[in-house]
Parts: sequence; structure tokens; C-alpha cells
Amino acid sequence: MPSLYKKIRMTDQNLIDARGLRCPEPLMLLKAKMRLLHPGDTAELWSDDPVSARDVPAYCRFLGHELIAAPDQDHPCRYIVKKGLK
Repeated sequence: MPSLYKKIRMTDQNLIDARGLRCPEPLMLLKAKMRLLHPGDTAELWSDDPVSARDVPAYCRFLGHELIAAPDQDHPCRYIVKKGLK
């Protein structure tokens, strides 16, 4: 288990499985989940839509959320977003 998972407590209720969905659906689901969270809470988005690689980081920058993890070789569809103060 990666050390990142040891530091972040994830629950199924904060997991959004948007694999197979296409733009704008993954981002819309993430936005809806983030509205329900408190500052400092995290959400995990699984998206295989290539547009999410652009949309999720831009969304985080725009609203002041922190992109903790983006897809990599071990987790090709995973984004972890920490809600900012806005």
C-alpha cells in the first residue's frame, strides 16, 4: 500500500467511480461531491476520461482545492482532491 494511502483516510462515501463516463460527467460528479465536504476533507475520483487530466487540475486551481494525487503508472485513473477553504 502506498504511503499516500496511509496518510489519507478514504471512505467509500468519498469515492467517485466515473470510469467509462466522458466529459463533463466526471468533473460534474466531483464538483457535486466537493460541495458536500468540509474544508480539509478528501474525495477520490476514478476517471479514465483523458479530458479529466486537464479538467481536474484546472478545477482545483480555480476553486482553491489541493490535487493530492493524479494518475500515475500504479493508479492510472485516480485523482485525490482535498477541499480548500472556499
